[in-house]
Amino acid sequence: MGETHFTVSMFLFIGVSFSCVLMAESGIGFNWGTLSTHRLPPYVVVNLLKVNRIQKVKLFDADSYVLQGLMGSGIEVMVGIPNELLQVLASSPTAADSWVHDSVVRYAVRGGVDIRYVAVGNEPFLTSYQGQFQSYVLPAVVNIQQSLTKANLAGIVKPVVPCNADAYEASLPSQGTFRPELTDIMTQLVSVLNKAGSPFVVNIYPFLSLYQSSDFPQDYAFFGGSSHPLVDGPNVYYNAFDGNHDTLAAALSKIGFGQMPIVIGEVGWPTDGALSANISAARAFNQGLIDHVLSNKGTPLRPGVPPMDIYLFSLLDEGQKNIMPGNFERHWGVFSFDGQAKYPLNLGLGYKTLRNADDVQYLPSRWCVADPTRDLALVSDHIKLACSVADCTTLLYGGSCNSIGVAGNVSYAFNSYYQVKKQDARTCEFDGLGMITFLDPSIGDCRFLVGINDFSGYGFRSQWNGWIVSLVIVFLGFWGAL
Repeated sequence: MGETHFTVSMFLFIGVSFSCVLMAESGIGFNWGTLSTHRLPPYVVVNLLKVNRIQKVKLFDADSYVLQGLMGSGIEVMVGIPNELLQVLASSPTAADSWVHDSVVRYAVRGGVDIRYVAVGNEPFLTSYQGQFQSYVLPAVVNIQQSLTKANLAGIVKPVVPCNADAYEASLPSQGTFRPELTDIMTQLVSVLNKAGSPFVVNIYPFLSLYQSSDFPQDYAFFGGSSHPLVDGPNVYYNAFDGNHDTLAAALSKIGFGQMPIVIGEVGWPTDGALSANISAARAFNQGLIDHVLSNKGTPLRPGVPPMDIYLFSLLDEGQKNIMPGNFERHWGVFSFDGQAKYPLNLGLGYKTLRNADDVQYLPSRWCVADPTRDLALVSDHIKLACSVADCTTLLYGGSCNSIGVAGNVSYAFNSYYQVKKQDARTCEFDGLGMITFLDPSIGDCRFLVGINDFSGYGFRSQWNGWIVSLVIVFLGFWGAL
């Protein structure tokens, strides 16, 4: 999943026995993605994490602006390597050295960033990739591990490979195996990770199982007990999370690593964009998950041994995410794009509810709506323009704004575009069909947003830094291959 997902943490593991690690309480962290049309400055997000006592965060890249914001925070960080860089990192130790220097070593200073893991790829074995990255994963992990060793960080920073749950399969959890074409590579990869003291990171999404199958029992997706439990010999599964987790545990056992620690890299529930995606369901799932994991009950195949850590997906809504899997992709956040909690949630970290972000710099309270005196017969091209730039997914089937009427739909699209464009008056013209209002046009649960001063230089700067890093790595990879 993560930044490009398509389907359905961390304590150091240095020279200690597995049984000792298992006694540690699971940690609750968050995924922090940045594919947003309204980006909060990193310092605001870091303060949001700190005020909620969230001590673990997972990133999907190693953006310098985000990492600078995390410096001195004490938050444990997993940085990520995009799949597109796996080939050059697999073929060039020099490129791996360069990436580790720029993305890890640079921040491994007093008062720097507490980087604990490097995620080598993001769901690189996903079936929809059709093996595109498969051959690069293991050599990339080996090269990154060697680079960490050269930098004297191998005892602190561990390589991991976040996998989608489609990497393994079975009709019953105890029969879990890795996909046939992955068995050999997984055996080698898990051996390398185990030697490095790394856990196995997996992304589990019961929501997607429910979304993709009308036959999936709804109560089995949650943690309140199911009237359709899964019976697997002496073991009975009352929720999809445990069943999925134990399918992986069985698959690991079959390749000789039955005691490898498991970290949940992504798990969550969206609040909009589908019939089953709403605030009530998201709260029920996430609270049930947290309570279940922190109870230390474990699962039938690993009783008393919950996942080592879990990272909720996601911290914030991301209005630029790919919606090919579904419109819900832009609504996974526990917090809205502006850092405001969507619902109460007890993370088990000291507070019974969530605290909102402070110091959010909103634009003025004004909105762009359809002029009620104008004929909207020729508005379709304007809506296409607006929704090609801004996020209009809540207007579609299953969305919270799906039933606000034609004029409401037009106004929502106009306003979303107007806010993305920082309330430039010219972006509310729409050939005379739009007008600016100072009265909040929100309708029921359909919220017409006001944008934020997101210092959009961050967006350009972030992309520019990414281009520079990619070019440098490709260049070094080319020379390293000579």
